[in-house]
Amino acid sequence: MSRVFITGSTDGLGLMAGRLLIEQGHQVVLHARSAARAADARHSLPAAETVATGDLSSIAQTREVAEQVNHLGHFDAVIHNAGVGYRELRRIETEDGLPHVFVINVLAPYILTALINRPKRLVYLSSGMHRGANASLDDIEWIQRRWQGAEAYAESKLQDVLLAFAVARRWPDVLSNALEPGWVPTKMGGAGAPDDMDQAHRTQVWLAVSNDQPTSPCTTQRARTGYWTSAAGFPASLWQSYNLGVASMT
Repeated sequence: MSRVFITGSTDGLGLMAGRLLIEQGHQVVLHARSAARAADARHSLPAAETVATGDLSSIAQTREVAEQVNHLGHFDAVIHNAGVGYRELRRIETEDGLPHVFVINVLAPYILTALINRPKRLVYLSSGMHRGANASLDDIEWIQRRWQGAEAYAESKLQDVLLAFAVARRWPDVLSNALEPGWVPTKMGGAGAPDDMDQAHRTQVWLAVSNDQPTSPCTTQRARTGYWTSAAGFPASLWQSYNLGVASMT
């Protein structure tokens, strides 16, 4: 049995992942951005151990979430599921003076990774949109550029992949993976999203707790890191180009 913390898990894929983990016999701690949302989470999944509360758009509250999680004791895995989408029509500035999309999608998982006592596994949710993103870190705060919500989102999801790979390089004893759940009909994806909702949460659960090895030519890299997709169904398929790229980094 594993103990797993899932950010952004009051609804959608995070809640679905939590429910599946509990069905499999694991312990789950959920996360909500407010007390009201925490109450909703407890009602939706009463078998969860507890709910950590804090708004990940705030650096101070993100640090408080890490403190809450550490106070609860050791976790075997953390799933960085929380995120906001690509439909923000303008640059929304947080209390820390940073873009809302960047803070929630990138800075929050970075802070939590740094401050939560190191688990055995880390899972970061990305998106297929990252393939078209600009990899440059120039003007990462979108101060000089004209705001483009979809581009800002894509960049944030590329940065999540890079974070997963950097963690694997720095902490070789941790399984650090990134994945795309597919374009599914969540609040973020929209009702017209074409991919299978029932498959979307299974890859992050598998990466968090399973000891299975993937049927891939790159199985030697499974113990370090990879980029995974749910689009081809379950079990997850491994994007070889990313995994082979990690071999030159490690």
